[in-house]
Amino acid sequence: MAYLSLFLSAFIAATLFPASSELLLTGMVAKQSGHLGLLWFSATLGNVIGSCVNYYLGMQIERFSHHRWFPISPKAMEKARNHYQKYGSASLLFAWLPVVGDPLTLIAGVFRVRFSVFLLLVSIGKGLRYALVIALALGLF
Repeated sequence: MAYLSLFLSAFIAATLFPASSELLLTGMVAKQSGHLGLLWFSATLGNVIGSCVNYYLGMQIERFSHHRWFPISPKAMEKARNHYQKYGSASLLFAWLPVVGDPLTLIAGVFRVRFSVFLLLVSIGKGLRYALVIALALGLF
């Protein structure tokens, strides 16, 4: 159950909804609520799949952007688009960053980045982030 909770928290945190899975992961590591490798895998997998949802939404943006519930402002979209055009696909390594990360994954869908490239770069960045969170929670740094 702990792994599923962490997966869902990480999934929601990666979508365009505000949430933080790092706090849950840190607490689970501190309380030794599971195997570290499985905690890392659950958080990373949930977060990457959440980013894939953003990618899909980006591919469908024209169909959704006019709805009132659409959570990204035109200003935020333009900022993400400019950042992405400046730094290219490599910027997806930073999809884990607060505020700009989620729009980057959405913009990757808008620009139709090859999905294999998207998945690889986003997985590396998010996997490293959760590894760092675990290391910090263990007091290794």
